[in-house]
Amino acid sequence: MAQANPLLQMEHISKTFPGVVALVDAQLSVERGEVHALVGQNGAGKSTLIKILTGAYSREGGSILFAGQAVNFQSPRQAQDNGISTIYQEINLIPYRSVAENIFMGKEPRRWGLLDWRKMHAEASNLLARLSLSIDVMQPLMSYNIAIQQMVAIARAISFESKLVIMDEPTSSLNEREVETLFEIIRQLKAEGVAVVFVGHRLDELYAICDRVTIMRDGQTIETRELAALPKVELVAKMLGKTLGDVQRTGQTGFDANLHHSEQQVLLQARDIRRERVLQGASVEVHVGEVVGLAGLLGSGRTELARAIFGADPIEEGQIQVSGQSVKFHSPADAIRAGLGLCAEDRKADGIIPYLSVRENLTLAALPTLARYGIVSHQKQQELVDTFIRRLGIKTAGPEQPIRELSGGNQQKVLLARWLCLNPSLLILDEPTRGIDVGAKAEIQALIEALAEKGLSVLMISSELEELIEGSDRIVVLRDGQTVASLQHGEISQDALMAAMAQGNEAAELLTQQEEV
Repeated sequence: MAQANPLLQMEHISKTFPGVVALVDAQLSVERGEVHALVGQNGAGKSTLIKILTGAYSREGGSILFAGQAVNFQSPRQAQDNGISTIYQEINLIPYRSVAENIFMGKEPRRWGLLDWRKMHAEASNLLARLSLSIDVMQPLMSYNIAIQQMVAIARAISFESKLVIMDEPTSSLNEREVETLFEIIRQLKAEGVAVVFVGHRLDELYAICDRVTIMRDGQTIETRELAALPKVELVAKMLGKTLGDVQRTGQTGFDANLHHSEQQVLLQARDIRRERVLQGASVEVHVGEVVGLAGLLGSGRTELARAIFGADPIEEGQIQVSGQSVKFHSPADAIRAGLGLCAEDRKADGIIPYLSVRENLTLAALPTLARYGIVSHQKQQELVDTFIRRLGIKTAGPEQPIRELSGGNQQKVLLARWLCLNPSLLILDEPTRGIDVGAKAEIQALIEALAEKGLSVLMISSELEELIEGSDRIVVLRDGQTVASLQHGEISQDALMAAMAQGNEAAELLTQQEEV
């Protein structure tokens, strides 16, 4: 498919940060009207390469040709003005502004020098209609959920009539119907001659929509191939830097298929939890040393139940018991004192503090235990940080490196370490591997496995059925804010889970019986 004059040609790109070599001789070539996958482990250099292209970072070596012209953009706005739009995984719009204002920010339609609100609202509605989305564009963006905010970001990108659209994990917050709508938009862009760089980790999606793939590892471009001619297992092997035999022997997850050594003792019991509109009788039980998966479709109440258990959101009815004692958490601080920890779904918004160091982020929850008379012991803090950087294999230039400079997988490890240093009895993990690469994903799954083996209880939310099936002793299924099924280890299958999500426990039990027959 390679053409003589590609739309984008990046060659010999290099970039270093203090103590870290981010890119070495990296390459990326994208054709006109092509959907091009960019893949690699976290820390492979994908984000750095994109930021250099769009002017967020300066390059230290190499050349960039775009539409036949040598370019060196000084800012994302300059790249945008020259035909390159970027849709980031983490929504970077303004929540208090309206949907229409976010779509047309910086290029608002005007009439006689004044904002033409009627035209802006009409055009915003038309753009969203292309995405099969009908919402009130005059409402603040923050009044809509993350999935809709992601669609608004996509609408903004396509409004620029760009030559190249970069999509960084665009499906991470979308359900299946919304993903298919996005793919239709990508196909439209392709038919119009617009190129798309698709950064993603979900292999099925890459193979469904992309033409070619560029694989990166350790800051270098390993290979560019036609995706249809590249088997999935070979792609994973190249991303990990392993042979095919290694991947086929170990599989693609870090979970062991065996049950964990969970005890009969119930650690957590949440019964008939209710909260207006979001929880309508949700229940879950976790034993000591058990990994319980929490499954459900978008809007089923998984995150809402986790936040209610952790005291982050109030509950109107229901009962929570920890180690047989009834509790009522008024805040996360109460839950932490009771031995609970929560790694939130959105690590950028609810987890890391980007401009603080790895050390400060890791020890944030432990500061009260490290202080005497209100003064934090730097020595104890440093010992704790060194221990968990080593124990979890966190890749960083040092404890003082700003956490924002770490890859997504390593940021997630820092958040896990934040709770592990408190020695919790229960860890609630909301999408622990969302938006991270295959290698880091396997490392985090293996870490969860090891923690459960040592007696830590885990309540794990995941949108990936395979992750739940392989990593859980038991799976609780939610639908419309209610618990509709609880599947034991021997009953768990992808079909049974999907049946439970659609029709409840009776359908899952019937399907399990049919499979046994």
